[in-house]
Amino acid sequence: MNQPVSLDHAKSRHDHDHNHGDHDHAAHDHADHDHAGHDHSHAGHDHAAHDHAPHAPAQHSHCCSGAEAPSLVQLRDSTSSHARLSRFRIEAMDCPTEQTLIQNMLGKLDGVEQLEFNLINRVLGVRHTLADTQGIVKAIAALGMQAEPLEADADGNTAAPAPVKKPWWPLALSGVAALASEVIHFTNAAPNWVVAVVALVAILSGGLGTYKKGWIALKNRNLNINALMSIAVTGAVLIGQWPEAAMVMFLFTLAELIEARSLDRARNAIGGLMQLTPDRATVQQADGQWLAMDVKQVALGAVVRVKPGERIGLDGEVLSGQSTIDQAPITGESLPVDKGPGDKVFAGTINQAGALEYRVTAAAGQSTLARIIHAVEQAQGARAPTQRFVDQFSRIYTPAVFAFALAVAVIPPLFAGGVWFDWIYRALVLLVVACPCALVISTPVTIVSGLAAAARKGILIKGGVYLEGGRKLDFLAFDKTGTITHGKPVQTDFDLLEPLFKDRAQRIAASLAGRSDHPVSLAIARKAGEQGVALAEVAEFKALTGRGVSGEVDGQLYHLGNHRLVEELGLCSPQLEARLDMLERQGKTVVLLLDRSGPLALFAVADTVKESSREAIAQLHELGIKTVMLTGDNPHTAEAIARQVGIDEARGNLLPADKLEAIETLYGKGHRVGMVGDGINDAPALARAEIGFAMAAAGTDTAIETADVALMDDDLRKIPAFVRLSRQSAAILTQNIVLALGIKAIFLAMTFAGTATMWMAVFADMGVSLLVVFNGLRLLRK
Repeated sequence: MNQPVSLDHAKSRHDHDHNHGDHDHAAHDHADHDHAGHDHSHAGHDHAAHDHAPHAPAQHSHCCSGAEAPSLVQLRDSTSSHARLSRFRIEAMDCPTEQTLIQNMLGKLDGVEQLEFNLINRVLGVRHTLADTQGIVKAIAALGMQAEPLEADADGNTAAPAPVKKPWWPLALSGVAALASEVIHFTNAAPNWVVAVVALVAILSGGLGTYKKGWIALKNRNLNINALMSIAVTGAVLIGQWPEAAMVMFLFTLAELIEARSLDRARNAIGGLMQLTPDRATVQQADGQWLAMDVKQVALGAVVRVKPGERIGLDGEVLSGQSTIDQAPITGESLPVDKGPGDKVFAGTINQAGALEYRVTAAAGQSTLARIIHAVEQAQGARAPTQRFVDQFSRIYTPAVFAFALAVAVIPPLFAGGVWFDWIYRALVLLVVACPCALVISTPVTIVSGLAAAARKGILIKGGVYLEGGRKLDFLAFDKTGTITHGKPVQTDFDLLEPLFKDRAQRIAASLAGRSDHPVSLAIARKAGEQGVALAEVAEFKALTGRGVSGEVDGQLYHLGNHRLVEELGLCSPQLEARLDMLERQGKTVVLLLDRSGPLALFAVADTVKESSREAIAQLHELGIKTVMLTGDNPHTAEAIARQVGIDEARGNLLPADKLEAIETLYGKGHRVGMVGDGINDAPALARAEIGFAMAAAGTDTAIETADVALMDDDLRKIPAFVRLSRQSAAILTQNIVLALGIKAIFLAMTFAGTATMWMAVFADMGVSLLVVFNGLRLLRK
């Protein structure tokens, strides 16, 4: 996760090459988990068939709404290998308007190849081949913004400085002066020039920033809210409406301030998690002494001690001690989790009961919590379908409204005998009322709030496209091992089929199984270890995809495999078929030890179903979502497990390619399909599904990177929680869009009727903006 990943591609393709090494897997019926030496590349899985596939994002939003723009912008066709990345903090860069201006300006500089916008933290990354960054700083300064270079730490991370707080007194002065101008004008207590002077004080003290941004936007032919407001206030001044111009500018500036503070809540909802990590940790020194150190200075492999009640500062693996840990910030689990030697611990979690010593496995900037925050920041940069539609709409809507307002100001006086003053005033009111600020802001604040709310529950959503798409799912496909079941089966049966191998069968089988890391093989090896069986050396070991393994023990070739392998070797018999059928109907997985002459021994292994799986399937059915299990296990085992948890349909004996075909078949029937797996195996099916859910993602880089939605523990009940959140987000998005357009339509009608004033225009625009912001923030409620 060190390199920035553009999430603007959303579901179009997963550009990660997931080669998981040469893991040798014992033979078993779990063909879905045979990933020995496989290259699970998601590249090339084109999702254009999905109607949520993103289009080219709009680069010109016309409102400083805090809407998140694409993370990466490529300015050149090719990137130099000598290019370096420089980061800048730009306090004024908080919306797509500034992004567009910066992008256009830096695109003119030779040597600037790529831009990385992080509007959440107001940080700009520039990949360039320039000798220094002075040219970049000067170019941004020409736009009226200040770029502050940021220094990267050892991990390549840049900590953004705290936002600069603006003084409060100019706004207070603006408010007092605006009110004074209204009072003086209403009471006729002073000449008109006094009213004008007082109003001018209000406009300049509160509105200089608006005028500055408006002028920059106009120079770049960009009609945003600042440009429209500047035109409206200036127009009011030119027709002599000094008090109203002053009050409008003050109310607009005040509303912008409230809006910014409200949006900061959404921006900081994820970033605030970083505050859960303590600044210091107690680390063992070379001489055995314990010393409190800054967590950023703690090296990999260092031993850290954490007392009861303390927060854990770094990811690690427990060396000694027993305790319970509150992992809610990472996994969303409501109950503490028992931890002992060999267990993982995560930065930001709370040690509750006993003292622990653990070995650091990830630097401070690369902890699971840091990766979660980084992933969500990138997710906020990917535009959801509704947001893309709104942005495209605003690109046409704003210039059209400006042209229409110009026509309203000119046509009635010229051709219908209208009064110039009245129609110019109405045109100015129309400009303010019709600004798409509330419409543009209605989507990103809801998406950001939804992503943050999900992360708090231990659900990592990789973009707004998936948050919106969750509500459309009507079919969910599940892997079995490690998803529906615990993935830690135990050996339940051992039948010796060849008496001559009485003392050797278990030793040979355990030796072959010991070369695999699959749960079925581990169960056989673990059982042999409990019985004190000594393992033999294995030569010429091979993994047989979807069937089993083979190897030479004591100079003889043996196979340890599933029913399919027995059939392929031509070593099956009616008696063996009957025995296998009986065990498989009990939901057990059967593997056999074979030599060239036939089966030597039979091993049956059973997995246990998670209690949370039953609840999750029941909740999904309540939401109207059908379920299917896709597994490499034999059909009898699949059906037995499916009956236990209430899954509608089970399909067994499936290889990864068969699972992909099953997903395609469901698509062909018109279903919207999600796939639930472990984030590493089942790669083709996870990539093809509309939304891929990865299980047990805590601490797994690959799962966080490849999944569309990563469940930070292995609790399937988070999937119906995700669907409910998606539906709630969609409802709020609809409410916001209807509010934004509906209220504007009412005030537009009032403007034509001549009953709307510029005050009303400000309330119609900024009032609705605040309304949709507060409505979107409802998702952050616990």
